[in-house]
Amino acid sequence: MSTKEQSTRSPWPRRATRSVRVGDVAIGAGAPVSVQTMTNTDTCDVAATLAQVQQSAQAGAELVRIAVPRFEAVDAFARIREGSPVPLIADIHFDYKLAVAAAQAGADKLRINPGNIGNDDRLAAVAEAASEAGIPIRVGVNAGSLEKDILERDGRPTPEGLAESARRSVQRMHDLGFEDLVVSIKAADVPLTVAANRLFAADSDLPLHLGVTEAGFGRAATVKAATGLSILLAEGIGDTIRVSMTDPPEEEVEVGLYILRALGLRRGPWLVSCPTCGRCQVDLAPLARQVQAALNDLKAPLTVAVMGCEVNGPGEAKQADVGLAAGRGRATIFARGEVLGTVPIEQAVDVLVEHMRRIAAELEQQQQ
Repeated sequence: MSTKEQSTRSPWPRRATRSVRVGDVAIGAGAPVSVQTMTNTDTCDVAATLAQVQQSAQAGAELVRIAVPRFEAVDAFARIREGSPVPLIADIHFDYKLAVAAAQAGADKLRINPGNIGNDDRLAAVAEAASEAGIPIRVGVNAGSLEKDILERDGRPTPEGLAESARRSVQRMHDLGFEDLVVSIKAADVPLTVAANRLFAADSDLPLHLGVTEAGFGRAATVKAATGLSILLAEGIGDTIRVSMTDPPEEEVEVGLYILRALGLRRGPWLVSCPTCGRCQVDLAPLARQVQAALNDLKAPLTVAVMGCEVNGPGEAKQADVGLAAGRGRATIFARGEVLGTVPIEQAVDVLVEHMRRIAAELEQQQQ
């Protein structure tokens, strides 16, 4: 994945929100949807956590969140912040003093749940520390930590209950005079997450951070996250996203960027490859994987086709910036709609990659 992905004009009408800045990253008010992740190392292990932050940034993350569960982690957070290439968010629960200390230690944003921070005096101390540091706060609502009175009333997490909980948190912050807010409303259930965010977005102009929490891992998590996030993003809801997976953070980032690319919210390299059928006369999957590996090293918004079908293959390959249509023992190479020639299948990937790099360089030069 590229660390320099191109933002593009949204093909979807975007919900109007106020602007919040996290370090040098703008959230809301029409800014590009940003991708974030969260480290899963022990924060006190500065070297391991910083390495994970750097890997996430290299994968394309614009923001990284780090848990600060105890005071030893505050000192570690400050050291990690010094070496971080991207803004860092301090994730705080229960102890308001940790949030105050994290703000003073250089956090670019705080993530809290006002419901477990405590009374208004404690919340006021957090708001004051964030104001003095000039940083925003994300107030998070989760289906697993709803207020008792809402659960007792509804019997279970509902969209209405989650949206109400978020409004309560926002109102508490506003009553304390703090306005620089981002809101997140998450659940492990996709319809619940979607409905709750819709309800909140209908009568608020605060930026929303989206995620389907506890999505699982691997293919199932990818599908679950993509389904929930895409529904909302296609409705113009959502200003920053995290794909929550039980996988390395950089994989969360990769999935998030692919979601944005698929929706036309990011421009970056993209592979179009044939699903294959009984007409395919070549083992296409290894070819496609080799091309994808080479494509991962490029930054330009390049579309590459690897096709093995005599029905749609040539047409799809012609529509891509560069592509190949493979047949028995040979492959035809296309670039920008023109046939460049036919080569033995053993040479096809090398020839295709050569043209990929040439056209990518031309595109990058045009963008400068």
